[in-house]
Amino acid sequence: MRDFSNAKRIVVKVGTNVLTKKNAIDSDYIKKIANEISKLVDKGIKVILVSSGAIGFGSMKLKLKQKPRDIKLRQALAAIGQRILMNEYAKAFDKYNVEVAQILLTYDVISERKTFLNLRNCVENLLKMNIVPIINENDVISIDEIGTRFGDNDRLSAMVASKIDADLLILLSDIDGLYTDNPKKNKNAKKLKIVKKITPDIEKFAGKSGSIFAVGGMKSKIDAAKITMRAGCSMVIAPGRKHNIISDIIDGKEIGTLFLAERRISSRKRWIINAKPNGKIIINECAEKVLKEGKSSLLPIGITSIEGSFKKGDVVVINDFAKAVPDLSSKEIDKIKGMKSKDICTILKKKCRDEVIKKENIVLV
Repeated sequence: MRDFSNAKRIVVKVGTNVLTKKNAIDSDYIKKIANEISKLVDKGIKVILVSSGAIGFGSMKLKLKQKPRDIKLRQALAAIGQRILMNEYAKAFDKYNVEVAQILLTYDVISERKTFLNLRNCVENLLKMNIVPIINENDVISIDEIGTRFGDNDRLSAMVASKIDADLLILLSDIDGLYTDNPKKNKNAKKLKIVKKITPDIEKFAGKSGSIFAVGGMKSKIDAAKITMRAGCSMVIAPGRKHNIISDIIDGKEIGTLFLAERRISSRKRWIINAKPNGKIIINECAEKVLKEGKSSLLPIGITSIEGSFKKGDVVVINDFAKAVPDLSSKEIDKIKGMKSKDICTILKKKCRDEVIKKENIVLV
């Protein structure tokens, strides 16, 4: 259960707090991480590194004493810090004759099918050449206001692991696992060794927004676990500062908290689940019942209304219980909602199928 020696693909995520020491860049630690990952590459294991640190490194370079909140300033700091971050990694990996490549992502790149496939092809080619892709969110252009942010690199790393069919995601953090309570406040808090399912109790253990386990903390890691587990990828939250931490996890040592993978679903369905929806289709109770049973496609007679504007092939939400990819645009669906399938071609004045969404393009969430 804990032995990952046969893992072929691994994603390692490193947080800003782990990359720094006494409010300064910890170059020695980065060299140790490069050493561990290089050993895996030498064994033929494909590794992707997801690294935070751009804004933090930019802040240190300009000697800022407080964490910046202004969006424009954070974007500028990310531009400065990303260069410093990649320079540190390049020097560290060069010592072990391993090449690295920088990839900066926004959420919309993964959400749009064409750009996602281009990204995946790029990553696949880098891995074939034994080059370690180093991925970070593109904080220079990614902001909440335009819906391009992942929110945090825990979620980003989980989505990357899901989309490249990784066997394992390792989150290296200053938190050494999931506890039943805040261990800094409750001495009786116990660390969970293995989580097989994300239950309401597990989510409660993560704490509420505003606590030390908020965004970038334990709550975001639970969200990451949801993504990886349903994609058939296990995840480990581990203390990043522990010596030989990556090697020990691969060898099966009982470290941190392990979130066990569920049954793997297809790559296309994983893309649908994690993509940003461009609209919503509201259906009646009868249609919802049939779709939840997974036995039928979505027919126009079950649709009551449309929200938003989307194209054929975009990802949409269905009644908050599923995500799907429709074969028609929002304008076309709006014209045929509530109609019988035999009338579709007549109303739209073109040759088309009986269903609005094929059952294989509907994923329950």
